[in-house]
Parts: sequence; C-alpha cells; structure tokens
Amino acid sequence: MNPDKVKIRVEHLRKDFGKLEVLRDVSAEIREGEVVVIIGPSGSGKSTFLRCLNQLEEATGGTITVDGVVLSDSQKEMNRLRERVGMVFQHFNLFNNMNVLRNLMLAPVDLKKCSREEARERAEKMLERVGLTEKARAYPRELSGGQKQRVAIARALCMKPDIMLFDEPTSALDPEMVGEVLEVMKELAREGMTMVVVTHEMGFAREVADRVLFMDGGLILEEGTPEEIFRHPQNPRTQDFLNKVL
Repeated sequence: MNPDKVKIRVEHLRKDFGKLEVLRDVSAEIREGEVVVIIGPSGSGKSTFLRCLNQLEEATGGTITVDGVVLSDSQKEMNRLRERVGMVFQHFNLFNNMNVLRNLMLAPVDLKKCSREEARERAEKMLERVGLTEKARAYPRELSGGQKQRVAIARALCMKPDIMLFDEPTSALDPEMVGEVLEVMKELAREGMTMVVVTHEMGFAREVADRVLFMDGGLILEEGTPEEIFRHPQNPRTQDFLNKVL
C-alpha cells in the first residue's frame, strides 16, 4: 500500500439531469488505502458523485482518472473498471432466484471467466470473511437485511477489487442490523482497502474515516480529518448540518 499514490482523481466533475444541475465543478483525490467518507443532506449530490466514479452515471463534464487511466465511455474500459472497483448499494441488488453462493459466483464466472471451482472457493472464503458461511445455500428471502448487505459486500469482494464504493449501505436496515454491516466495513478499512463511503452514520465517519467530505448543492463545501470536520467545522453550512444531525 502506497499512501502517496492517487487511486482516483476527479477534476471539475459536472452532472446534469436535464435542467437539474446535480454536480457542479467537483474535484477530489482519493489515495491508496484511504477511507473517504462523504456526508451531507439528502439531494446534495453524494450518491450521484459515487455513481459517476463507477460509470453508472455518465458525467456531463470533467474527468475521472482511476490508477492513471482517464475513464471514457468505452465498454471494454468500463468492464475493466468494474472488475477493480466494487460497489455496494443501499438496496442489496441480490438475485432472488439464486442462492447466496450462486449470487457470489455469478460475476467472477461471467466477467472474469473464472472456473466454477475457483469462483466457488473464492465465494466460500468471502462468506467466511463476512461471517455468513452457514448461509451459502440460503436464498435472499431467507436472510435479514443485515445479512443481505453482508452478502452484497462479499459479492463485491469476490471480484478482488482494490477500491470499494459504498452508497448509504446501512440506510435501508433496521437499527439493530446496522452494527453488523459497519463492523465488516471497519475490518476492510483496517486491512487497507481504499474506500469511498456515502453515509449518514456519523459515528462510523468519526471512527474510521481518514478524510471527511461535506457536500451540499452539488459541491464539496468542506473537507478535512474527522477531528477538523466534526469538532471545528469552518463552513457555516457544515456547521448548520452537523448541529442538526449530531
């Protein structure tokens, strides 16, 4: 791990949906092994920013560079990007007609052309990592929300990514299930995974983040260490937001 290496560089990113300007001139850098947590009110552009990083949304303007390669709309390049950048969504997106093991094996077999034996071995290892070995044969409908989200994390890890993006991974969970998902994410952070996390979990941001970005109105209004953002915010909008949520 090289903390001086820039894994993701975003320059002057813009995203419009028709006449609605969601991202306005956003620039940021994420370094190798860094955990960057993005906070801010609903509608501030946080999730759209994350989806642009993985090319799930096509930017209106600006550039995104991952490991020195400027992203384009080339299908080959997007497929290669998605092999290296894992994403975990708010609503799990598991295939309900497949058991947990098959959900985890699907992408490595189809996209990485792994053998079924190799994909199965990897899937079983990732299930063990998230504490769900006993759920390999279960179907998503048989799992709790927290278990589904841990399966979704395991599924992303099966592609052997070196960057993980999390889009409000606990917001659809009952409160008692949040801790089990955050614990898996904390373990990934301890292992040095490069992570960008959009979340409303301020405790997680304080404990795990190397840097916190505060977004509002499609802009990054302030960034700094958790200490700087949570104890000494400088921007009046950051101060107002934190006064309401802490």
